[in-house]
Parts: sequence; structure tokens; C-alpha cells
Amino acid sequence: MCVWTLRAALHREKSFLLHGHMKMDGALGLIVLWICAGSVSYGTHAALMEKLADFKICADKDCSYVLSMAEAVEDYVASDCRYINLRRGQMIYVFSKLKPAEGAGVFWSGSVYGERYVDQMGVIGYFPSNHVNETHVFQKETIEIPTTDMDFFCA
Repeated sequence: MCVWTLRAALHREKSFLLHGHMKMDGALGLIVLWICAGSVSYGTHAALMEKLADFKICADKDCSYVLSMAEAVEDYVASDCRYINLRRGQMIYVFSKLKPAEGAGVFWSGSVYGERYVDQMGVIGYFPSNHVNETHVFQKETIEIPTTDMDFFCA
């Protein structure tokens, strides 16, 4: 579709030369190129995954503050890009706790912490709460907010 759109735009506009023989307005060309590159990138590197819950518990409306610190009590291997890997003994900053539907597993979101895991620091993902032991609660007052599709987006 982008190839067709680019060709159509190239044939309509006549402002500057592109590759010596096709003419196109500069602003329109950049817009078409940006849209095409974005759609290719989105289509090949991202996916909207199934929602794990309809609500989550956070410290603030953006889930940007840390709720608690937890220690992994056993290893966990992420099943897809929504999750993070855990190693026993690893410390995790917990940013949100999904409120599960009946019969569903309980997942929290967080990021690993520690000098040994510098390659994983800053990566936020879900992990099963039964694989960690909450060691310190930073935020006792919490709010419940709905999850969005972006909460389960894999990039």
C-alpha cells in the first residue's frame, strides 16, 4: 500500500527531482515516507497481545511510582514479550499489580534491579506474583485504574 501511495504522490506533485526523474513536493514526500516507514516498523516489530486483566493497582494514575520491592524466590522464563525473565535472588521494582479475573493468575509489572542485571534494568514487564516475595512496600495508598491495550503491547 505504501508503494502505491508513494507512486501516486510522486506522479501528482512536481516540485523537486527525486532520483533524477520523478518530481515531488518536499513536505509531502517526507510525510509519505514517515507514514510508510512507521507502518512497516509497526507491522514487523510490534504486536497487540491479549489483555491479562481489566484493572490494575498502582501508586498513581500513570503507574509511574514504585509500589514495592520484591525478591524473586524462583526463576521464571518469560513466555512472550509482555513478560520479564526472573532469576532467583533478583530484586524487582513493582510498578503495578493486575487485578485478575476469577480463575486467572495474578501478575505484577516491574523492572529488575541490580548491578549484575544491568542489561535488563529499565525493562518493564509482567511476572507471576507467586514467583516473588514482596520485601518492602513503598506506597501503602493505591488506586485501581482500568488497563489499556497499551499495557499489553509488545514492541
